[in-house]
Amino acid sequence: MKTDVRKRLQVAKTKTRIKAKIKKSGKFRLAFFRGNKNFYAQIIDDVKGITLVAAATNEKGFAESREKNLANIDSAVKLGKILAERAKEKSITTVVFDRAGKLYHGKVKAFADSVRENGIEI
Repeated sequence: MKTDVRKRLQVAKTKTRIKAKIKKSGKFRLAFFRGNKNFYAQIIDDVKGITLVAAATNEKGFAESREKNLANIDSAVKLGKILAERAKEKSITTVVFDRAGKLYHGKVKAFADSVRENGIEI
């Protein structure tokens, strides 16, 4: 039980630290949420408080074959490509990556690398 509380506190500290760095930068924020069945990503302007670009794996037409679980590395790579294309249409070139306290490996890293490969500077 104590380890659960410690882990939640550690994630909260990480989130706070990331948000502080993002506010200092003054750039748009690329928020990535990793759920059990889907991924969600948004580029947010925190100054105005609006979402500029959004993409998710549960969107209509994301996957040709409607798999039950779209929360895998292949889906993260596809989502990164889609989000980068939409950001280019809005002429967004640089963002700050908000990983919501998650560790930077696996699916989160695959998503970030895909966004970078498709022309968005993180």
